[in-house]
Amino acid sequence: MLHEFNTEFESATPTADDAARRFGDLLARDDVLAVVASPGASDAPTDVGFALLTLRPTPYSDHPLAQLEELYIRPDLRGRGVGAAIITRSLFEVVARRCEEMLINVDADDLGARRFYERHGFTDRDPDSGSGMRCYLRQL
Repeated sequence: MLHEFNTEFESATPTADDAARRFGDLLARDDVLAVVASPGASDAPTDVGFALLTLRPTPYSDHPLAQLEELYIRPDLRGRGVGAAIITRSLFEVVARRCEEMLINVDADDLGARRFYERHGFTDRDPDSGSGMRCYLRQL
């Protein structure tokens, strides 16, 4: 799925072996979390979607800040609630780890992603920076 994500958005993509090794290394850490959507039916595709989150210290809280590093849903499954389910589960998981905020960086021109996060309670914290990126934050 990572290859599809990167090629969909015209980003460089590692080889499958490199991606598997890197994900394995990341997921072995205590400060990295993956939320994976599984198919609802036995004949459904196995690759549905995932979120990759990191937890990091911040001087603004005694608890870690959660950052959504990646969220990917297969294009043919978008608009069916998979992303909403992954975000909901991700929020549950980071609250269980005592995070008080979740941060997401979104390309300013990705209006679909911006609307998606806003529907799920995130607010644009940097609307006037002119940087081309938007920083969305949600209090937990």
